[in-house]
Amino acid sequence: MRVLTLILLFIAVALIGYNATLIDFNAPFEGDSEVALILILASLCAITLLVILILSKKIQEKLKKGTE
Repeated sequence: MRVLTLILLFIAVALIGYNATLIDFNAPFEGDSEVALILILASLCAITLLVILILSKKIQEKLKKGTE
């Protein structure tokens, strides 16, 4: 599970980097730039959810150790 999470985090960061190159800063809300901004926002949401998953797994492990 940990490896999959790290791979997904890497993919999300790579998508942010790639889409940042597609943004036309003269017209950021038109055409391909708009799609790139939406995909950057979606990648940031994915990173947030993955970080929450990682933290919840760490808390779960600590709770298991505390009850034993």
